[in-house]
Amino acid sequence: MSRKSQPPTSQVEAKYGAHSFLNIDRKWWVLIAVGTGTFMSALDISAINTVLPIINREFNSSIATIEWVVIVYLLLVSGLLPIFGRLGDIRGHKPVYITGFLIFITSSVFCGLSPSVYALIAARGLQALGAAMLSANSPAILTKSFPSSQRGQALGMQATMTYLGLTVGPALGGWLTDLYNWRAVFFINVPVGLLALFLSLRFIQRDTPEKITERFDWPGALTLMGGLITLLVALNQGHNWGWLSRITLGLLTISIFLLGIFIAIEKRTLTPMLDLTLFRNRLFSTSISSAVINYICVYSILFLMPFYLIQGRELSPSQAGLILTAQPIIMAIVAPISGTLSDRIGTRIPSIVGMVSLAVGLFSLSQIGPYTPLNFVAIGLAIAGLGIGVFISPNNSALMGSAPHNRQGIAAGLLATSRNVGMVLGVGLSGAIFTSALTHSAGVSNQALFQAIQISFLVAAGLATIGIITSAIR
Repeated sequence: MSRKSQPPTSQVEAKYGAHSFLNIDRKWWVLIAVGTGTFMSALDISAINTVLPIINREFNSSIATIEWVVIVYLLLVSGLLPIFGRLGDIRGHKPVYITGFLIFITSSVFCGLSPSVYALIAARGLQALGAAMLSANSPAILTKSFPSSQRGQALGMQATMTYLGLTVGPALGGWLTDLYNWRAVFFINVPVGLLALFLSLRFIQRDTPEKITERFDWPGALTLMGGLITLLVALNQGHNWGWLSRITLGLLTISIFLLGIFIAIEKRTLTPMLDLTLFRNRLFSTSISSAVINYICVYSILFLMPFYLIQGRELSPSQAGLILTAQPIIMAIVAPISGTLSDRIGTRIPSIVGMVSLAVGLFSLSQIGPYTPLNFVAIGLAIAGLGIGVFISPNNSALMGSAPHNRQGIAAGLLATSRNVGMVLGVGLSGAIFTSALTHSAGVSNQALFQAIQISFLVAAGLATIGIITSAIR
C-alpha cells in the first residue's frame, strides 16, 4: 500500500497529511493546550485543599460545612461528566471544551469574591460546570489527535501536567495565602485559564462528529445525573445523618430508583446517553473499577494531609505546601515514563506495580503521628506518588483504547466520572473517620486528629490492595 493510500491515524493527519510540518507540530501543540487546561484544574484543586483549614478559620465554619467547598464541586462534576462527554461525541469536543474554559475562568472570579462560606460553595458549584466540560472532553481530544501507538505517551504527558499542577498548587497556594489571603488562590486561575483558552482556540481542530444526526438523550442524562448526585450525597453525609436515618435511606432509595430508570431508558433508546455495552468489555470495566479505587486513595491523601500538617503539626500553609509537593513531583516524573512503557509492554503490569506502590505508601502514612519526622512523611507521600504516577497513564490508556472511536467522548466522561466519584468517596470516607474521631475524643482533639488520620490511611491501604486485584484480572 502506498503512503498516499494509507488511512490516517488521527483527525489531524486526515486534514493535513501524514508528512505535513503542521501535523508534526500541531499534535504536540494540542497536547500543550490540553495540558495547560489540565494543569489549571489540578492547580485549583490542590491549592484549595491546602488552604481549606485557613478558609475554615476565616469563616468560622464547621468541618462538616467546609467539606462542601470540595464536595459540591466533586458532586456536580461527577453528575455532569457523562453528559458533557456524550455531548462532545454528538456536537464536537472542541466547542464544549472551549465553553468549559469560559465558565471555569468566570466562576473562579466569583469564588475569590465570595463574602461567605455559602457563597463560596455556590460559586464552586458553577465552577464544577466548567470543569466537567473540560475533563469530559480532554482525553477524547488527545486520543483523536494522536495515533494509537502514541496514545499512552500522550495521556502520560497529560498526566504529567496534572501532577505539575498538583506540585505547584500546595506551595503556590500556601505562598499566596501567606502573602495576600486565600482568595488569591482562585484569582490565579484567571491568567492560567486565559493562556489555556488561547492555546485551545489556536491549535485544537474542530472535530466533526461521525453521527451528527444523533439526538442527545436528555431523559437518560437527567436521570443519570440525579441518580449519581443523590447516591454520592447519601454516601458522603451518611456518617453525619446516620446510616439508617430517614434522609440517608430516602436518598439511597431515590438514587436506586433513578438509576434503574436510567438503565431502562438506555436499553430502549436508539441513541443512548451511556452505551452500556461498553461494560461488557472486561478491560473497560476493570479499568473503571481500578480508577475509582485509585482516586479514593488519592483524595484521602489530599484531604487529610493539610489538616495533619497545618492543624496537627502547626506548620504554616507555605511550609505544608512544600512538604505536600513530594507526592506530585514523583508523579510528574514517572507518569510519562510509565505511559510510554505501557505502549510497548502493555498496560497490565504497570497498573499492578503502581497499585502495589500506592498500597505501600498509604501503609507508611498510616504510621505517622505527632512526632513523626517530616522527612518520613515526605517519603511516604513520595512512595504513594510513585504508585499513582505509574498506575494512571497505563490505566487511562487501557480504558480509552477499549472504547470504539465514536464513543471516545463518553469513555472520557466515564473516566473523569470515576475520578470524581473516587474523590467524593475519598473525602466522605476521610471526613467520616475524622469527624467521628473528634466527636468521641472531646478535649484531646490533636490526639483524635492523628488517630483519625492513621485509621483513614490504613483503610485506604486496604482499598489499594483491592485495586491490585482489579488491575490483575483485566
